[in-house]
Amino acid sequence: MTNQVEIQDTYAEAFRSIYAEVLITARDRFWLDHAVNACTGHASSTIMCDCEAGLDHYVDPADTPDGRIGAVVQFHVPRFLKNRERHLEKVLLARLSQNILTCPTATVYDHLPSDTYFKLGKKIAYFGDGHQFRDNRNGMPVWVIPIMGGEFVLSRRFGYKDGIMGGNLWFMGEDQEHAIDAALQAAKAADSTQGVVTTFPGGVAASASKAGSKYSFLFASTYEKFCPTLKEKLGEQSGVPAGVNSIMEIIINGRDLETVAKATYNALDATSTLPGLKLITAGNYGGRLGKSFIYLRPELNQAADAA
Repeated sequence: MTNQVEIQDTYAEAFRSIYAEVLITARDRFWLDHAVNACTGHASSTIMCDCEAGLDHYVDPADTPDGRIGAVVQFHVPRFLKNRERHLEKVLLARLSQNILTCPTATVYDHLPSDTYFKLGKKIAYFGDGHQFRDNRNGMPVWVIPIMGGEFVLSRRFGYKDGIMGGNLWFMGEDQEHAIDAALQAAKAADSTQGVVTTFPGGVAASASKAGSKYSFLFASTYEKFCPTLKEKLGEQSGVPAGVNSIMEIIINGRDLETVAKATYNALDATSTLPGLKLITAGNYGGRLGKSFIYLRPELNQAADAA
């Protein structure tokens, strides 16, 4: 008998970001994946990372400027940050120069044409110590930096735009195995939607957090209300339903609310009948974190849009 998973009548509370999108190319998939993994490392959550970053999609050689295999990567920072543009520029400056420039055969191009941009190419090109030069490669204006491995080529400008962070789903399982399986399948379905990234390891977060803490030096801490092992201790204050012993989360960032919503519904479709899954819900904070709501039931989302 097919298990029809309950989907809670609620919404995921997302919030606005500014983000950049780059296209990395390399000689082959081996070096491409190393470049992607390096430049998206330590970027799961802005709680203690400088950004949230991840792989959007791979690009066939026929569709890249230099005819090599490519990958599109997004970098997000919350729009509510002070000096957010400067912060995002520092993120890109560090990650493109330290993680992509150093990767054998890698090249990086802007993938987000915009009226707002950073002149990052020039700043990174100073590494050439006076031997760097501007050129036009494959019909694109670039900087070229001589390096021991040959040349490093990158766009002169990198655009940025408004995006969305914090789309999310929670998967409540009868045990850890079923919760992980559901979240992993959801993350894969979300990732199949072009224009979004899931930033946690394997796309899955085992440790949802709440704002604040009993400790003054922490601004985020474990969401104890939804920790299954604290259910007996918390009693009526626990939010863990009967029969649930593990909860896993996925976070979805993307180009815009419509794209993140599409990825959310793809994830729901992929998990709505999985065995051992008791409930699918989402984290929200009554509008205190963000004003971008994604209702888990599409008909409610459409009603909200109409209003």
